Amino acid sequence: MAWSWRFIDDHGAVIKDEDGSEAGSGVEFPTQSDAESWIGEHWRQLSESGVHSVTLYEDGREVYGPMSLEPPE
Repeated sequence: MAWSWRFIDDHGAVIKDEDGSEAGSGVEFPTQSDAESWIGEHWRQLSESGVHSVTLYEDGREVYGPMSLEPPE
């Protein structure tokens, strides 16, 4: 099984890399826990770079999301 995140901008569109592929599409995790730990460590940097929300996938199947990366007020 491979777990991955899809990055969404503030307009609800999937964020793309310069080559047109989904941003972060090459980053996969062996477990849900690993994926969630990674997002917990990197959400601030992602938010600052324009990622508004994320959706978690397992082998291409949506598990949950979109989950906002906006800091709490």
